[in-house]
Amino acid sequence: MKLPRLLLFCLLLLSLGVVVSSWSERPDLRNVVPVNRREVVFWHFWGGEDRQVVEALVDRFNGSQDEHFVRAIAMPGNNLDMKLFMAITGGDPPDVINQDDPIMADWAARGALLPLDEVANVAEIDALQKWLVPAARRLGTYRGRMYALCNGLDIRALYYNKTALDQRGLQPPKSIDELDEIAAETTVIGPTGRVERFGYLPDARRLWAWGIVFGGDFYDDETGEVTLASRPIVEALEWMVSYRDRYGATEVAAFRQGDQSLPGKTFPLLAGRYTMLMDGQWRVRDIVARQAEQRRAGEPVIEFGACPLPAPPAGRPRAGWVNGNFFLVPRGAKNREGAWEFMKFWSGFGGNEANAARACVAGGWIPVSTAVANDPTFREYLRREPLFATFVELAAEPNQIPTPVIPGAAYFQRTVNDTAATAMYVQEAADAKRLLEHAAAKIKAHLDRTSSRESK
Repeated sequence: MKLPRLLLFCLLLLSLGVVVSSWSERPDLRNVVPVNRREVVFWHFWGGEDRQVVEALVDRFNGSQDEHFVRAIAMPGNNLDMKLFMAITGGDPPDVINQDDPIMADWAARGALLPLDEVANVAEIDALQKWLVPAARRLGTYRGRMYALCNGLDIRALYYNKTALDQRGLQPPKSIDELDEIAAETTVIGPTGRVERFGYLPDARRLWAWGIVFGGDFYDDETGEVTLASRPIVEALEWMVSYRDRYGATEVAAFRQGDQSLPGKTFPLLAGRYTMLMDGQWRVRDIVARQAEQRRAGEPVIEFGACPLPAPPAGRPRAGWVNGNFFLVPRGAKNREGAWEFMKFWSGFGGNEANAARACVAGGWIPVSTAVANDPTFREYLRREPLFATFVELAAEPNQIPTPVIPGAAYFQRTVNDTAATAMYVQEAADAKRLLEHAAAKIKAHLDRTSSRESK
């Protein structure tokens, strides 16, 4: 006999509740809460070497005071929203979460998060807003209130093979025209007519960055209008598509697919597939490791540099797309005071700059405040790794802009990426303006549906 659907649904909820409960009760000897301490349950997404850095940071916090004790739980990224909402419904949410997906506004709109002015006093939040760099402030703010505290930023810049440019007497590009010229000069065509190395090739996932650099805005916060098809973003996509037109969609798509076939997480610039490539600060580690290998092997050391994304004449200087990691406090958190103290310890706010500087050095993370970036520990790190300094300097610039902080941001981001991929990899695709207009209509319809559900 088949069980009624309602009963099946109830049994599923019950089983999920048991699983969620087990996440927060799973025994771990290093996480035994000492007597007279208040527990802070912390969900995070880090694994591998980064997880070791996180656990060391948690240990330092736990050893820095005797009131709170953080119990860190590594949570898989899949279905995290379901896990969180089940935990909130079951009355046992974590006290603090760290995330890097554009979900903050969705969760806040659904009432799952506490605004930070309900976690700390208003004077402290006012001071925090002044302390943060503009990009970190934007990432944490929804409808004029802060719901998230960033603890690290991700910035994109243009990496270049300095050795290859020096051999040709070339300087890093300072304009789009210079970028195009260097790209054409350093692209290598093989005897079969296939590209063996691109001087530069726009990545479909990076329209977010180039649209901003060209002077565009994807969304108008004041009117709620999707401005994806505005002239500067159309021009940015047209410029990207010019590389498809020059080399052919099949060639471009196949070359990009080849990047995905590199062993492990090899940086394509290090594999000699490009002369210049846009990517984030985490690639500095890869470059430093490769250069160390070359020195040990007695080989010539290839030098690399990084510079701001070059802009057209009407574009934005030192601009780009930014994202990062941020803390959230779920509604129903039992120890919001401890969560706040831990958030400050990690991010550096409230006199914790030295702690944050140490964490950023260990994790290769960009500080969210110039006060942390100016800490002696971090300044010494930048002296040893000058390539990283470019990204830190860009992080403080006002033209580093995130995905719109609105419900539906993840869909917005995916749709833009998919649209740019169609433009770059399909020779018969519609022109850039029509593609962007179609995408804007889809995004608006999705945002309208999202808004309608929230208002019910």
